[in-house]
Amino acid sequence: MPLMQWNDRMSVGVAQYDEDHKKLITMLNDLFDGMQAGKAKDVLGKILDGLVDYTKTHFGREEAAMSTHGYQEYAAHKKEHDDLTKQVIEVQKKFHTDVSASLSMEVMNFLKNWLVKHIQGTDKKYAPFLNSKGVK
Repeated sequence: MPLMQWNDRMSVGVAQYDEDHKKLITMLNDLFDGMQAGKAKDVLGKILDGLVDYTKTHFGREEAAMSTHGYQEYAAHKKEHDDLTKQVIEVQKKFHTDVSASLSMEVMNFLKNWLVKHIQGTDKKYAPFLNSKGVK
């Protein structure tokens, strides 16, 4: 059974961003499944690589739309993205030097917090603005 499932309350109102966010949920569930099966180390590297790619692609997509349309809270939102990107890179460095069960748990908690705090908090704020500019 998955740790987290997508539901419509998680939607930020922009289809492409919702699809991206679903990928984060998949990563979280893949890590959880790996931990349950005693294979967290096997999946953790792949998930961290996926997160690095995700931060470049997804954050770039969001930031371009916010910048193009003059979103008032763009700078603060970008700072959150920069902080999350830094955290992902730090955890990836840890992975290459010390793969432990606690690192898997750290990544799982990081992903859950990202989904709850950033997406359900900060990302939800831009939805009405971007929707009003035709970004759906």
